[in-house]
Amino acid sequence: MNRTPRLLLALGAWLAGAAVRTAAAAAPPVPPAPPALSGPELRCGWFDNPTPGNAWLTDRQAQWVIGIQGGHQADGDWPDIPDAQWVFTNGHYGYGCACLRVLVDPRTHEIQRILHATARPLKACEQDRTLPRRRPGADAAQR
Repeated sequence: MNRTPRLLLALGAWLAGAAVRTAAAAAPPVPPAPPALSGPELRCGWFDNPTPGNAWLTDRQAQWVIGIQGGHQADGDWPDIPDAQWVFTNGHYGYGCACLRVLVDPRTHEIQRILHATARPLKACEQDRTLPRRRPGADAAQR
């Protein structure tokens, strides 16, 4: 019985497997998938900026991360909220009311890009029953 054909087949299979293993080891790592961005959305609610680099928008649906110090930061400009419509809670940091046209990643609740930002009067958020309430009485006392 001639074992040569079997040995050649086994050797060929081993070499083919080695080539696949070598190619897989040499392949660059697969980058993470890009965020699944929504189309432009208008989101209105409480704009919070309690400390440097940290900001989020809380609307009727969720809290959307705009920036985390040392981490995620959305592209685009934050709203320019006048002092008269800003509640100061930590030096010049605090919160106000705003509408943002944004691209969001609905999986992570991160705002990826701010296309347009507009300040709104505090009363607009205070009177919106779909938004979470802020501390009672604190809003008027800190203006």
